[in-house]
Amino acid sequence: MLNSSAVILPTIWRYLQTLDAAPYFLGLGLSAFSLSGLLSGPLFGHWSDRTRTTKNIILFANCFEIVGNFMYFMGYSKWLLLSSRFVAGVGTGAGSSIFGFLTRSTAPKNRSTVFAAVMACRQVGLLIGPAFNIFLRLCDFQLGPFVVNKYTAPGVFMCALWLLMQLVVLLMYWDIPPPGIAMEEEGEGEEGRPLVRPHEPTDCYGTLPNSGSSVTAEVKGDLPSPCLPPEQVHSSPIKHFSASREFLKEEVLVLLAAQFITLFNQMALETMVTPLTQRFFNFGELENSIMYCLCGVEVIAGFVFVRWFSRRVEERVVLAVGLILCNISCVWCLIFLANPQGGFPWQLGEFIIGVFLQVLGLPFVAVAQVSLFSKITAEKTQGFSQGIRRSVGGLATILGPLWAGGLTSNLYVMLGVMMGLLALLTVSVCV
Repeated sequence: MLNSSAVILPTIWRYLQTLDAAPYFLGLGLSAFSLSGLLSGPLFGHWSDRTRTTKNIILFANCFEIVGNFMYFMGYSKWLLLSSRFVAGVGTGAGSSIFGFLTRSTAPKNRSTVFAAVMACRQVGLLIGPAFNIFLRLCDFQLGPFVVNKYTAPGVFMCALWLLMQLVVLLMYWDIPPPGIAMEEEGEGEEGRPLVRPHEPTDCYGTLPNSGSSVTAEVKGDLPSPCLPPEQVHSSPIKHFSASREFLKEEVLVLLAAQFITLFNQMALETMVTPLTQRFFNFGELENSIMYCLCGVEVIAGFVFVRWFSRRVEERVVLAVGLILCNISCVWCLIFLANPQGGFPWQLGEFIIGVFLQVLGLPFVAVAQVSLFSKITAEKTQGFSQGIRRSVGGLATILGPLWAGGLTSNLYVMLGVMMGLLALLTVSVCV
């Protein structure tokens, strides 16, 4: 599915200018989207852990995307635009439920390749999103009381796509039932009733108390693990959950730090890019759209390579490669972009190399830290754990635009702090 942030990124800066918004509103608008996702992620994740379902959660979350994008289309004031990004961001919380479902339904050895494929699909949306601005910028007509132009068109366009997405999920997606329920339904279909009732004393699923063959099979070890008592099967997976035991482990803290720092730097650079290209290169909506498309192509190619690479090396190696690339990128930007030298061709070349290096490292870090995090946290509470991870990322995507939005004229300070955070993360990973 298209990413709504990707569609609006090329035009939101000038859209805010038409509404007489101060420059810091660009950071506020991008951060509001992440703030609501930060708050909703753990809630949707806990909901999926309790119910083991994702369809209802996705349908509910999509409603916020639809309403938020329509508010963005209305665009009466800068405050309505800010509120629209907050409402739409609530829908991103469903991502924690989706990642929890993927963790529960994939084997650990295949997880990094599955996550790489899923995250590459997201990047397809990030690629296609800015490309639609190539024709959306040509819109100039009236739709009832609303004006459809190159600034408001992305809102109504994404609203229509989320409505289509709602219909697709409703008609074409079904939840996979939990294993216990699936076995019970299968037994009812074959024999007319389940082999094991909650009140019948037995040691494992699919056996009868007086079956001699069952005893023989149990001695041989051919039967599945003993089943849990009924009250434990239906109890909340969060009941015996300890946040301190789960999230204060050293390896978990390092991965959460990787999530925060890489997203902080990415969002800071994304916030900086459009004002920078406007100031030095006089880029408009078309040029920015093409730039984001090219970055999307690079990221997709990166995820394809990481999918292949992660099958041959450990995920810690993938993470280390990504951090090396991010460090090189940040050093390059600090040297060449903070105070560009030379004529237009040299400045444009320095800018392109800096953006290329930054985008190149993202797939390595993103896939490695998500896959590793799913393996060192409890599987039964993956929805909630993935929600916490995404909330940490949401905090980064809030602070990153705020940090960059106020320092677009002082790039040495902005990039220096980003370099310091990356150095700290690199040391932590090595230790």
